[in-house]
Amino acid sequence: MRYLASSSHDIRTNLAIETYLMEHADLTEPILYFYINDPCIIVGRYQNVKAEINQDYVDQHHITLTRRTSGGGAVYDDLGNVSFSFITKDDGDGFGNFERFTAPVLKALHAMGAINAMMSGRNDLLIDGKKFSGNAMHVENGRMFSHGTLMYDVDQTQIAQALTVPTDKLASKGIKSVRSRVTNLKPYMAPAYQHLTIEAFRDTLAREILGVTDLSQAKSYPLDDVALAGVAELNQRYFKNWNWIYGQSPAFTVKQRRHFDAGTVEFQLNVDAGRIKTVAIYGDFFGAKPITPVIERLTGVKYECQAITSALAPLDLTAYFGHITSAELIDLIVA
Repeated sequence: MRYLASSSHDIRTNLAIETYLMEHADLTEPILYFYINDPCIIVGRYQNVKAEINQDYVDQHHITLTRRTSGGGAVYDDLGNVSFSFITKDDGDGFGNFERFTAPVLKALHAMGAINAMMSGRNDLLIDGKKFSGNAMHVENGRMFSHGTLMYDVDQTQIAQALTVPTDKLASKGIKSVRSRVTNLKPYMAPAYQHLTIEAFRDTLAREILGVTDLSQAKSYPLDDVALAGVAELNQRYFKNWNWIYGQSPAFTVKQRRHFDAGTVEFQLNVDAGRIKTVAIYGDFFGAKPITPVIERLTGVKYECQAITSALAPLDLTAYFGHITSAELIDLIVA
């Protein structure tokens, strides 16, 4: 087995490396790939972003958002998490066989003192009934990867904030994440492994899985300039691309209603592929002009604050809604 640990903490770059390896690497031997991310959310391939995340919180806390190529649910990562990936040829017994790829990880964790760590259900790793790892897979052209998270010392307060979505305003199609009780591995490890840096935790896992006493003994898989160029191209095509992240979302409807001193305003939006397809506006506000230009300006626009702000900028919205500011109306639309 070959080994690679990413030096990047950008989830988009790390997923691009994984994709490049699956598509182009010499897989005569499987590759064990580890990466550690700055705070980020990764939604599954078939999920609706808006139904998974608290967009305001994510924006305010500068949490990177992207979509992976594998299925499954949304996860929050930060510098207290290690992600692993087994990249290999598809031999017909790999896809869907999570036990095959998590067994080496569990064996390593047991050796580090987390003896009650176990696989549960289809693709989760649990300890004392709490989830510390979610796993997913992707297969393409006879190649595949199976990847997962390992929560060693993740800020769990961020999980609750970043992945909590108000349910009364959005009706969504698509696969919704099932929230589970989660925990960090750190308190379950043997004392010698409870105060590791995240890099030391990663390296200890790698040594255990690879069966070496020093990672200098492992067979590495370095990335040359051609590979790095390929990674950069994949990053732009997918993981940093708005159309990939938001435009892949299934259709959903948004209903936003708020009472202002100048009256009540309600927006009902149908959003598909990340863009507003239809708009209906209701309320008891007093406007001097018919609302049609507002509807026309919003139709076809990305459902995001910046795009909506730009679309409505040419209009004096007080002429349509009375004494309600543009900022208040835009905040209502994307609340």
